[in-house]
Amino acid sequence: MITLSTKATSEEIKLISEHFHGYIKVVVDIEKKILCAGADRHVDEEQELLKSGSKQSNLCGGGMDIETGEIDYNSMINLRPNQNNPSRDILSIDIRKKFDDIVIKILRSNLKVIK
Repeated sequence: MITLSTKATSEEIKLISEHFHGYIKVVVDIEKKILCAGADRHVDEEQELLKSGSKQSNLCGGGMDIETGEIDYNSMINLRPNQNNPSRDILSIDIRKKFDDIVIKILRSNLKVIK
């Protein structure tokens, strides 16, 4: 499990994608523009970011398939009715956009190196 704020190297991407054979679970802090990736469960990544000062309300979970570059927004940590998100998916288009921008900048922009 690693926390990144800048573009991941191809070695980092390979390392964090090995556990799920080409899929990377991520938790993104949409305000700090950082992500934690490579754990078995989103909650472990969430806890790592909380320990380093992130606010719960700014954390969103999802993942990315490294073969297709497809990003998903499904995680139990997203289930927050008190923040108008009564689903495991990120429902807000604005939050999805922020999530995508961070995942693309840090992870997906380097995918061509590992294919």
